Amino acid sequence: MADEETPQTPEEQPDAQHAVPSEDATQIAGSTEEAAPEAAQEAQESPGGQTSPEPATVAAAGEGHAVPSEDAARIAGSVEDAPLEAAQEAAEAEEEEPAPREKPAVPGAHLEVDIVPEGADPLGRGAREDVDPYALEEDAEQGEPPAGEEQDATLSEPISTAAIDLASGARYRATGKRKTAIARVTLRPGTGTYLVNGRTLEQHFPRHTLQRNIRQPLETVGYQDRMDVVARLHGGGISAQAGALRHGVSRALLEADPNLRGELKRRGFLTRDSRAKERKKAGLKKARKKPQFSKR
Repeated sequence: MADEETPQTPEEQPDAQHAVPSEDATQIAGSTEEAAPEAAQEAQESPGGQTSPEPATVAAAGEGHAVPSEDAARIAGSVEDAPLEAAQEAAEAEEEEPAPREKPAVPGAHLEVDIVPEGADPLGRGAREDVDPYALEEDAEQGEPPAGEEQDATLSEPISTAAIDLASGARYRATGKRKTAIARVTLRPGTGTYLVNGRTLEQHFPRHTLQRNIRQPLETVGYQDRMDVVARLHGGGISAQAGALRHGVSRALLEADPNLRGELKRRGFLTRDSRAKERKKAGLKKARKKPQFSKR
């Protein structure tokens, strides 16, 4: 039986590419590594102590270039940092003192104001070229009232042409209406008292505004102290009855003197006030009011 060869370990197998160092080579390498620590230890044990290292000489990068000194490098660094420091100081100043807020420009502030005098047409419609529209201002300064105020003053003056027969048996009857209220009015000579549904005017109409409106027709013709008013009212509310009574008194004055029609009509006493409550519509809460809209 043949002898079996024992397999060699990887350490024992020779490497085809790397040679195994010999003992002499290993000893030489070890002595070389220990040489540097031994030299340092000998330098420390010498009586002179530690020796100062020699200043390293900087090799010139090229011929003609000088090596900068420490002062020059420090000055160059401060010059480079100067812009950054200035920018930082400017930013801090802006943060400390914010710029004042500028007021936005108003559109059309540069345009001139075109003032139109009161009573003049701003578009110049119907204005005559020979009439100065600014003459109205001069009249106002001199104390002359404008045309509109003159017309109002004329309407407030009593009618001087009224001629009503105030015989003891004279009776002038008429009917006035306002909304759903109806007033049957009778005028007769007297002292200016009002009898409405058996009560005085102040009792039936406690509001002073309504009392003043009812007295206007007789005051306009100047007979507020020479004629009495007897009226029967039904329907409507307190305001509607006051309007119906005023309308009835005005129409009764027209029965007393037909020549008063023009003046009374110009003042609006003979015009029947047709305003009334608008009827409710189907699907709405009132005449125009709609229910609240809900999308969902």
